[in-house]
Amino acid sequence: METQPASLAAALKEIGAEIDDAFDGLLSVPGDARARLYEAMRYSAIGGGKRMRPLLVVAGCDLFGVGRDRSIRVGLAVECIHVYSLIHDDLPCMDDDDLRRGKPTLHRAFDECTAILAGDSLHALAFELLVDEATHEDPFVRAELVGAFARASGPAGMAGGQMIDLMAGEIALDLAAVTRLQQLKTGALIGCCLEAAAIMGRAPAEGRTGLRGYARDIGLAFQIADDLLDHEGCEKKAGKRVGKDRDAGKETFVSLLGAERARQQARALVDQAIDQLRSFGDEADLLRAVARFAVERDH
Repeated sequence: METQPASLAAALKEIGAEIDDAFDGLLSVPGDARARLYEAMRYSAIGGGKRMRPLLVVAGCDLFGVGRDRSIRVGLAVECIHVYSLIHDDLPCMDDDDLRRGKPTLHRAFDECTAILAGDSLHALAFELLVDEATHEDPFVRAELVGAFARASGPAGMAGGQMIDLMAGEIALDLAAVTRLQQLKTGALIGCCLEAAAIMGRAPAEGRTGLRGYARDIGLAFQIADDLLDHEGCEKKAGKRVGKDRDAGKETFVSLLGAERARQQARALVDQAIDQLRSFGDEADLLRAVARFAVERDH
């Protein structure tokens, strides 16, 4: 049963509206042959998803007093990367899914070529946002942001994790290997959310340790929760096909640990993540709420 507190529900609703408004402004449909591409980008980017990653960016930026307009731009860049990855993950050559966020996947609603271009364009848009002076006046901060995003989305991060996942049906993965897979595929971008906040706040290296630990722990907790939903969840609530990892013969936290042990591990990771924030006060309460929500959600 989903039990997110009112403050978290309000924050998610607010960030969702801000992200949708920003996408609406950036992706206005031109009156030329590119119109279908923009319509496809809008289809995937607007009006869907929990917007948890942009919320992590904004909540992290709040710890350092970063202005909302700037933190939203970085959160929007993270969401661009996230949505692009979902578009490509759903393609027939990848996971071959027909449903995403409760509606047909982009390649089903449009076509494969348009879906690939829409994903590519959202990836490019993320970096366009990051290098704009409106995000930060300091070019060194902008350069550091670009580096963090590139590492999180490339072969040492999300793309590398997806490659391991594509091989997972052919090779046996133990718990350490599944953990590594998810640290790259899911955890790297979640980690980037908090790393970006620390960069925007110009936090020293020693001041980022707790946030990195928090991101690592909730990244794994989120994935274990996803595995549990895939194992025992409702397709209508999840907004996507469930049981696909089992059907593909892939090892997951649930298949390796069993549902109850996996649930216990997720809760332990949440407790550990919250403890990583012990050097912060009330200003980190939203991050604590996000951690708890990781294992309490039903979609």
